[in-house]
Amino acid sequence: MSLPTLPLPDSQTWAIEVFFDGGCPLCVREIKMLQRWDSKHRIRFTDIDAPNFSAAALGKTYEDLMSRIQGRLPDGTWIEGVEVFRQLYTAVGFGPVVWITRWPVLSQIMTLGYKIFARNRLRLTGRCMGQSCAIPKRSDPETPENAGVPWHE
Repeated sequence: MSLPTLPLPDSQTWAIEVFFDGGCPLCVREIKMLQRWDSKHRIRFTDIDAPNFSAAALGKTYEDLMSRIQGRLPDGTWIEGVEVFRQLYTAVGFGPVVWITRWPVLSQIMTLGYKIFARNRLRLTGRCMGQSCAIPKRSDPETPENAGVPWHE
């Protein structure tokens, strides 16, 4: 499923860019919810399932981006897993609640839970092909201008 591309908010205003799988129904549901809450345009949404998205232009592989959620901060720092969700929910105003997820025991539980989910995401969202739940192979557009193709609804 390919999602529409709309102009980005000014790069100085976003707090995090999230790289999401637009072919994942559960992922898209959460992205749409975050978009509704992102009234200050603090999140830059990039669909890695878009036909013209180029992981190579970001120095990543499609398989790497598909294996777990990843984000990029305005200074270029890459983050992944639970930390991406912390940054996303902080960006939409849930910072006071997010800090609880940093408590050591809760943080470890959330990290383990996300790793299990990420490993089984294709199966859990009904995207296995026959007996295989491998990340689908895809050719990567080679043009750098396709990197970070944003998606806003």
